[in-house]
Amino acid sequence: MVAHLITLKLALLRNGLRRSVGQLVGLIVGSLYGLGLLFLAVLGLILLRLVDAGIAGPIVVLGGSALLAGWAFAPILVSGVDLTLDPGRFALYPIPLSRLLIGQALAGLIGIPGACTAVALAATTVTWARDPLTFVAGVLGAVLALGLCVVVSRLVASAVTDLATSRRFREGSRMVMMVPIVLLGPILGLAIRGMETNLGAVHALAQILAWTPLGASLGVPAAVAEGHLLEAFLKLLIAAASLVLAAWAWSRSLARALVTPASRASSGSKAGRGGLGPFGWMPASPAGAIAARALVYWVRDPRYGTALIIVPLVPVILFFSSAQQHQSDVFLLSGPLAAFLLAWSLATDVSYDSTAFSLHLTAGVRGRADRWGRALALLTFAVPAAAVIALVPFVVSGRWGLLPGYLGLAFGVLLSGSGLASVVSARFTVTVPLPGESPFKRPPGNTTQTFLVQIGGLLTLGLLVLPEILLVALSVATGEPGYGWGALLVGIVLGSALCVGGITLGGMWLDRRGPEVYSSLVRSG
Repeated sequence: MVAHLITLKLALLRNGLRRSVGQLVGLIVGSLYGLGLLFLAVLGLILLRLVDAGIAGPIVVLGGSALLAGWAFAPILVSGVDLTLDPGRFALYPIPLSRLLIGQALAGLIGIPGACTAVALAATTVTWARDPLTFVAGVLGAVLALGLCVVVSRLVASAVTDLATSRRFREGSRMVMMVPIVLLGPILGLAIRGMETNLGAVHALAQILAWTPLGASLGVPAAVAEGHLLEAFLKLLIAAASLVLAAWAWSRSLARALVTPASRASSGSKAGRGGLGPFGWMPASPAGAIAARALVYWVRDPRYGTALIIVPLVPVILFFSSAQQHQSDVFLLSGPLAAFLLAWSLATDVSYDSTAFSLHLTAGVRGRADRWGRALALLTFAVPAAAVIALVPFVVSGRWGLLPGYLGLAFGVLLSGSGLASVVSARFTVTVPLPGESPFKRPPGNTTQTFLVQIGGLLTLGLLVLPEILLVALSVATGEPGYGWGALLVGIVLGSALCVGGITLGGMWLDRRGPEVYSSLVRSG
């Protein structure tokens, strides 16, 4: 039965590659990427054989802890990608639980992550090939670490099997995964600077992890190499007990998943009991109804949610960027940049509607009401969000004299950008993921037009907010607070005028080009 499960895994993998060219290309690219990382890891572990055990030990423990944490979080972050080991698929078959456990554990190693992990952990035995006892401890530690990676991964996969069937959970987990991806540069920069300036803290962290299930298995050979046999024995007990406990919890979770398999019904079929939501407090007008619908989309549609996750991270990214380049003024641009990302999202709002835009045409909604509704929905939360994000750099730096100018620039970008985007979306549509598709999907389309529209919109917006930019520049150069307050006044007054003008012009264009816009949406869908 174990061999049959492994064969089944290989057959499903082979058939999937034959059926989809995209999967084959993805496997090739992933293999090359994995082999590159694996080569660097193996080379580093071999070179660690030449250094003192007191230096090699913390490095191996830190790397092994990160590896085990990655295996633990992978089923949550990439749920639904590999369903060949889904416990619910075996619920109808009388397979003994013990055989299913062994089969799933071995089948879990089949693939790029499993193969790379096995080779990397095997390379740790080279690091500890210093004497026979240390080498044996290194082999035991590598085996325990590999077992923990697989068992913990399958435990988490079985525990979240109900959640994995929910499209909202899958999309939400992927959006959460964007946070460490977006912050990868600042995190690596902070880690490198921390290691350079405070090696003692890094060593202390490795010592703590070596006494936890994350790093205990790989801390065993390091303790043996340093002659701490009692410490090595205690860490070996921790690693072995962690593996046994994880395997027991996995068996219980798998048994429960086999008896009560997850429902494939959509979690969104339940009737809501939260009232009318935005439809209850938005104005009872065509523009108010469109604004309420747009707000619901901003909250529930994962394609909008990706923007809402990235915008709050702007100050974090610019803070680390300014710290690395020693340019504190870059950090002060957090508010204007976040305002631009929010305002320019209106340029794709009609494209996200896809063929549902036909409801606006058949209902006879005027273009101005459409433009006002979408802009009102955005500004409802974008105005306070831009204000708060613009305030963050000054709370950190204490340069309060420049706050009015940068706040005015943020409001100017938000309001002027909303008006400009209202015009652009009435004239151009872009290729975006269809409703219900993953926000990370990149469908084919007229990428050249999309790129030109984005560049043209950015340059045009720069011209529209040029008065605010000049006033902020004068405020920074001279230190006179009057320029900053002038930028705030101009940003609000001129930005509001441009927003109203853009909504009016965009509404006129939409009245004339409504059928053409819908036709382009049908072609892109």
